Amino acid sequence: MALKLFNTLSRSIEEFVPLDPDSKQVGMYCCGPTVYDSAHIGNFRTFVFADLVRRYLEFKGYRTRFVMNITDVEDKIIGRVREAKIPLREYTGKYEAAFFEDLKNLGCLPPHDTPHATEFIPEIIALVEKLITRGLAYKAADSSVYFSIDKYRGCGCVYGQLLKLNFDEMRTGERVKSDDYSKESVADFALWKARVPEDGDVFWPSPWGEGRPGWHIECSAMSMKLLGPSFDLHLGGEDLIFPHHEDEIAQSEGAGLQPSGQPFVKHWMHGAHLLVEGRKMSKSLGNYYVLHDLTSKGFTGREIRFLLLSAHYRETFNFTVKGLEGAQTSLARIDECLAKLRELAGNSQAPPDSTLVEAFSRALDEDLNVAGAWGVVFDWVRDTNRHLAENSLTPVQAAAALAAWNRVDSVLGVGAAPETEVPTELTALLDQRQAARKARDFKRADVIREELKAKGWVIEDTPKGARLKRL
Repeated sequence: MALKLFNTLSRSIEEFVPLDPDSKQVGMYCCGPTVYDSAHIGNFRTFVFADLVRRYLEFKGYRTRFVMNITDVEDKIIGRVREAKIPLREYTGKYEAAFFEDLKNLGCLPPHDTPHATEFIPEIIALVEKLITRGLAYKAADSSVYFSIDKYRGCGCVYGQLLKLNFDEMRTGERVKSDDYSKESVADFALWKARVPEDGDVFWPSPWGEGRPGWHIECSAMSMKLLGPSFDLHLGGEDLIFPHHEDEIAQSEGAGLQPSGQPFVKHWMHGAHLLVEGRKMSKSLGNYYVLHDLTSKGFTGREIRFLLLSAHYRETFNFTVKGLEGAQTSLARIDECLAKLRELAGNSQAPPDSTLVEAFSRALDEDLNVAGAWGVVFDWVRDTNRHLAENSLTPVQAAAALAAWNRVDSVLGVGAAPETEVPTELTALLDQRQAARKARDFKRADVIREELKAKGWVIEDTPKGARLKRL
């Protein structure tokens, strides 16, 4: 079955076909973190969504090159560096390291490339020079360089490919206020920002004087350098559609580097906003979470990942503590089923049972219908538990079921439950309980069972004997 995805560019669900369909190669770019602070749970919804896309493309047999940039120079970062009175790299480095640790804890595969804006200054300057040469950018009186929307539209190009724009109300929400720099039109955006005293030591030489890149030009330069001037897939949060992604298209296609008839990016995907406890996330409301806030409450990265992947990427999603508790319960159901399958399978080996894999794939082929995919998984858990209870599965069938789950989890990425080590004294109690049952001292056996339960453990009878499971 063909993979169909919603393309923001066409505002419709399309069959996903790479630029080079015969090679099965996909170039994929996602706007990464701006490392001026810890990433919050709303940011991670986008990054977990991007990980799902990458994993599913690989599941479908595509050779994916996934690039996620690190924005390590922009206005907020410079302000924080000035306040902290430490070098730029020292400041951003600690937040970057924390970001990748959080990404790992959420079960995300590391991107193939993580370019830093500060390492691509020559490429950024070359791209700005190209735009000036083509008459689409100009140097302002303060030595900043701007992209001209009027001149871009004047050449027959469309500004507003990702959404309809009201040109009288443009640039709202822009990272740089319109009066911070002298430009010809309020719609124009900065490609290169002239150095000002507040920038301190954060600047680079350029043909237009000392300064630093604008935010939008960074992604264009990095993505085209690593993936080529035209590539398959660009992702990000819906808040980046305008102005960031629209400006990326304008400056990238304005430079005229794409092969004839090809766009800068063929397919755009955007994840929806995240609400927390029914409201927009805000520190003042007490619902602003970074990953550590949640793990310190006892939740694991796999539980947080499960919840972030429980709703469709284009739906606004309400992230709640109650939802995390539900994630714990849901994962426990899966883990218990898998543990029984492993015990039954023993050393048996078998190819994946195609029933689960094919139904799972049919769901995700429909614009990553992850709710439908989880429905398939839990139907499978229910049916498998029934077969286990009926003793109607052979070890080889159990091995085939496990292999099928492993294929599915290569996409979902929730992994296995961490091994729980049973304390020695509790193992001794279990042995005493088994001895009491053998001696038909059921009263003593029941007392031990209740003692174990009070300590947070339950006895589970399996084909290979009794074992302890944490409540």
